[in-house]
Amino acid sequence: MERGKGMKFVGDSRVKANNRKPNIPKDYSEYPGKTEAFWPNFLLKEWMVGAVFLMGYLLITVAHPAPLERMADPTDAGYIPLPDWYFLFLYQLLKYQYASGDFNVIGTIVMPGLAFGALLLAPWLDTGKERRPFRRPIASSMMMLGFISIFYLTWESVDQHDWEAAAEQGAIVEEGDINTDVEGYAIYSAQASCIGCHGDTMTGGAGGPSLLDTEKSAEEVMDVIINGIGSMPAGLFEGSDEELEILAEYIAAHGQPEDE
Repeated sequence: MERGKGMKFVGDSRVKANNRKPNIPKDYSEYPGKTEAFWPNFLLKEWMVGAVFLMGYLLITVAHPAPLERMADPTDAGYIPLPDWYFLFLYQLLKYQYASGDFNVIGTIVMPGLAFGALLLAPWLDTGKERRPFRRPIASSMMMLGFISIFYLTWESVDQHDWEAAAEQGAIVEEGDINTDVEGYAIYSAQASCIGCHGDTMTGGAGGPSLLDTEKSAEEVMDVIINGIGSMPAGLFEGSDEELEILAEYIAAHGQPEDE
C-alpha cells in the first residue's frame, strides 16, 4: 500500500480515513418535540386516535341505522334499483341513448375504461417535475375533466331519481296471510302480470297496490282484470272464464276463500 493512501495521521497513530460512525443521535432527547420512538410513543397515539374515530362511527351507526329495504323479490318487475352513491355517475351514464341499449358496451366498458385509463396514465403522460397545477397542463386537465364529469353525472342522477317512489317500493311490509294451497293462488301465481306487480303474497310492490286492502266484490274484481284500471292495462289475464272467476273470488276474499 502506498504511503499515506487511505490513512490519516493523528500524532503517531494511523487511523483509516473512512472509519466514521453514522450520525445517529444517541437518544431522542437531542431533538425534543421532533423525534420520538415509534414504539410505544407514536403507535400509542395512533391507537388512541383510531379508538376515538371508531367509537364515533359506532355511535353514528346506533343513532342512525342502515336504511334497509324489504327483502328482495325477484318477481317484482316494477322495482327500480339504485346503486350506492359512488356508482351513481356510472348509473346516470347508462340513461343516455349513446351509452345504453345497443350501445351498452360503450357505457359500461369503453367510456369508463378510457376515463380511468387516462387517469392511471397521467403520471407517464406528464413527467415534469413541477408540482404547481398550472404548470402541469396535461395532468391537471385530465383531473379536472374527470372530476367535473363525475360530479355532473352524480348530481344529475340524484336530481332525476324519484326518491318518494323509491321509499315506497323499498318499504318493509308484513307478508300477507294468504292461503297458498288453494286453486285460486295457483291461478294467481301463474299469471306473470299479477305476481309481477302485486307480489307473491298480494302485498303490492312498485308496479301495483296491495290486493289485501281491496274492498271490491268478486264481480268488480273481474271487471278490473278484464278492462283494467288506472295504469293497469286491459287484457292481461291468460286463462279460461272459470279460472278468472276463481281468481276474482280469491282476490275478493283477501286470499282466504271460505269455500276452499
